[in-house]
Amino acid sequence: MAQTKRTIKKYPNRRLYDTEISSYITLEEVRQLVLDNEDFEVRDAKTGEDLTRSVLLQIISEHEDKGQPMLSPQLLSQIIRFYGDSLQGFMGPYLERSLQVFLDQQTQFRSQLNSLMGQTPWNTLNEMTERNMAAFQAMQRGLIDTAAKVMPTPAASSRSGSKKSG
Repeated sequence: MAQTKRTIKKYPNRRLYDTEISSYITLEEVRQLVLDNEDFEVRDAKTGEDLTRSVLLQIISEHEDKGQPMLSPQLLSQIIRFYGDSLQGFMGPYLERSLQVFLDQQTQFRSQLNSLMGQTPWNTLNEMTERNMAAFQAMQRGLIDTAAKVMPTPAASSRSGSKKSG
């Protein structure tokens, strides 16, 4: 059975209605759908027009205004210059492929970093704990051995006690 796209309807009052859960949702919840790799589309509730790109651009715009932006004014200006240019049709696929190469390299880098660290930081922590336990046990054995040499044995103390009473 083929999976259908999740449909979100946008009403004139700018509210978004998720038909799958029969509830209104926020732009942040739409962003979460993107992060969760959900396949969805946003449609105008009256006309049925596809508004997905417009809503995604709105999410990007809101996140660009918060914190550290990813898209510099220079980059945005360069993108704007491609509209109407003969190469406009090539720009989108080029950016998509470039971003995919970047994501692949990022995944490879993270994998290499994890293998250098012994897969996870927990392995490093476990190794340190084991070394510390071995050192602590060696110290305890040393203290016990030293204490045994310094303290008299029970047989020796009973002999010295019998000398005093005689």
